[in-house]
Amino acid sequence: MNEARPIAHWTGDELVRDDLLGADALELFAETLASAQRVTEQTQSVELLRSRLRSNEATLLDGYRTIAKAVADGQAITPAAEWLVDNYHFVEGQIREIRLDLPPGYYRQLPKLAAGPHKGLPRVFGLAWHFMAHTDSRFDPDLLCRFVNAYQRVQPLTIGELWAVAITLRIMLVENLRRATRRILNGRQQRNAADAVADRLLAVKLPQRAMIEALLKPFESEPITPAFAAQLVQRLRDQDPALMPAMTWLETKLHSQATSTDTVVHNEHLRQAAMTVTVRNIITSMRRISAVDWADLFESISPIDALLREESEFGQMDFATRDRYRRAIEELARGSKCSEMEVAAYAVAEAGAAEQRTTFVNETERKRAADPGYYLISAGRPALERTIGFRPSPRSWLGRATAKAGYLGYIVSIGVVTTGLIWLALALFDPALLGWWWTALAVLGLLPAMDAAVALVNRFATSQFVASTLPGLELRDGVPSDLRTMVVVPTLLTSLSSVTEQVERLEVHYLASQDGDIHFALLSDWTDATTPGADGDDALLAAAVDGIAALNKRYGQAPGGDRFILLHRRRAWNASQKRWMGWERKRGKLHELNRLLRGATDTTFITPGPNAGRIPSGVRYVITLDADTNLPRDAARRLVGKMAHPLNRPRFDPRKGRVVEGYA
Repeated sequence: MNEARPIAHWTGDELVRDDLLGADALELFAETLASAQRVTEQTQSVELLRSRLRSNEATLLDGYRTIAKAVADGQAITPAAEWLVDNYHFVEGQIREIRLDLPPGYYRQLPKLAAGPHKGLPRVFGLAWHFMAHTDSRFDPDLLCRFVNAYQRVQPLTIGELWAVAITLRIMLVENLRRATRRILNGRQQRNAADAVADRLLAVKLPQRAMIEALLKPFESEPITPAFAAQLVQRLRDQDPALMPAMTWLETKLHSQATSTDTVVHNEHLRQAAMTVTVRNIITSMRRISAVDWADLFESISPIDALLREESEFGQMDFATRDRYRRAIEELARGSKCSEMEVAAYAVAEAGAAEQRTTFVNETERKRAADPGYYLISAGRPALERTIGFRPSPRSWLGRATAKAGYLGYIVSIGVVTTGLIWLALALFDPALLGWWWTALAVLGLLPAMDAAVALVNRFATSQFVASTLPGLELRDGVPSDLRTMVVVPTLLTSLSSVTEQVERLEVHYLASQDGDIHFALLSDWTDATTPGADGDDALLAAAVDGIAALNKRYGQAPGGDRFILLHRRRAWNASQKRWMGWERKRGKLHELNRLLRGATDTTFITPGPNAGRIPSGVRYVITLDADTNLPRDAARRLVGKMAHPLNRPRFDPRKGRVVEGYA
C-alpha cells in the first residue's frame, strides 16, 4: 500500500470499514499514514466529540427499542440486530465510562490534525480510525502495538496521545456501532416496505396486471434498495404465476440498475453476514478493551519509556514513580520548545554525565545525581529548566512563588486579605460616616474578617499544593538481601495468653509480607518490678522462645538466617521511679536495637535461649509496629522500595549535623 486512502468524514454514516490488512501490511500502512498526517499546534476543546457521543447514545437507544419491540411482536430480526439487542446494556455501560473519562480538557493539549476529513480532531483519533477500519473493528492488543510502533517509527506520539489510545478506541467503537445500527434499521425499514407490498399482492388470489402496476408505481421514480429487492424476491419467488408481472417489473428495474435478482439476493446475504461480523467484532472488542491492562500496554509502546529504561534504572521503579517522571516530562515539554523525547534525552544525558563524575562526597550523592528523576522532579530540575528554556505557566509560577514565600508569605497573605475584606465592608457604609465610627467598625469586623481570610487563603493554598507520591522502587522479586529489613513489634510479656497472641500476630505480619529478605522480631520487656527478677518471668520468656521456635520450624529460614527472632531485654534500675524496668521503655528498645544492629555489645538485650532466633547481619531498614497494628499486604515491600529509591536516600550535611534531604 503506497498511500493512505481517503476516508469518509467522521460525522457521516458510512461504516468505518476498509480493506482488511494483515499484520505486515498494517505496519506498512501505519508508516505511510504517519508520513501523510500533519499536525497543528492549535488547541481546541473536545465539544464536537462529546456532542457526537450524545448523538450516538440516542441513536443506539432508538435502535435497541425498535429491535426489542420487533422481538416482542414475534418478528424476525437479523443476526446483527440480535447481537445489538443482546449486548445493548453492556454498550450503554461503555458509553457511561467514556463520558466519565472524557472531561472537557481531556483532548485539549493533544496535537490536532491540520488537514483532511478529521481536521481539527486529535491525531490519535485519526490513528484509531484507520486501525479500526483496516481490522473491521477487531481489537487485538499485539496488533495494536505493532501498528502504533510502526507509526512512531516515522512520527512519535506524545505521552498524552498514547494514554488517549484506550478511550479513543472506545469512542471509535461506539461510533462504528452507531453507523451499523443505522444500517440495520434502514435495512429493516426497507424489508418491511417489501413485506407490505408482498402481503398485498399475496392477499389477492388472482391479482390483475393493473393492480400490480398500481402497487409498484411508487417505486418507479427512484432506485430500489438491495434490501427491498432481496426481500421482495424471496417473498414472490415460486409463488402463483399470476405474480409474474411483478417479478418481471423487478427484473427490469434491477437491470436498469446494472444488476439482477440473483445478484441482489446474493449480495444482500453477504452484506448481512459482513454486518454481523462487524457488530460482533465491535461488541467483542469492547469487552477485550475493558480487560486489557492499559498501563502495561502503554509502557510497551512508549518511546519515552524505552529511552529511560535503556539509560537508567527507570524499569526498576514502581508505576507511580514512572508516571510521575512522565508527567514531569510532559510539563517541561509544554513549557519549552523541546519535544518530550528531547526533554527525556536531556535528563538522561545529565544523569549519565553525573554517573561519570568523581567529585561527589559519597556514593549516595552520586546515585541521586545519576538518576534522571533528579532533573525531572528533584533538586536538579532548575538546571534542566534553564537548559531547555522552560517557561512555567501562570498557575505553575504562582504555585512556585507561594512555596518560596513560605510561612511569611502565608501570614502576609492572611493580613492582606483581612485588610481587603474590612475595606470592602466599610465601603458599603455612607462615606460621610467618619471619625471614630470607622475605627470601631474596623475593630468589630477584624475577627470575622480574619476567619474568612484564613479560610480563603487555605482554600487557595490547598488548590495550589497537592500531595505528590514519593518515588520508589518496585522490588518485583521482593526485598533483596542488600536491603534486608526487620519488622519489629515492641511488647511487654504480661501473661501467657498475651505472649501467645503476640506470636500469632507476628505470624500474621509474615503472611502479609512474604516478599524476600524480611525478618520478624518481638522486641520484648518484662513488666516493671521492685526487684531485678519476678515470679513468672522465666515461664513467660520460655513461652515466647517456644512460640518463635515453632514459627521458624513452620516457615523455614529467610535468606539472612532465622526468619523469626525474639529480642528480650533485662530489667534496669530506674532511680527516678524507684523501680526495675526496661531501660527507657519503648523508646529505649528502639534506640538499643539500632545500636545492636550496628554492632554494639553493651546493650541490655539478653540471650533468651538457642531457639529465640539469631540476629541477621546487614539489616538496612527496621519497620516498627505497635502490638495492635496490622501490616497491610505487601506494605513492607512498598515501604522499603520508597526508602531505597536514590532520591529518598538521606543526605547528611556534616556542617549542620543533620539530614537535609531525603529520608533517614
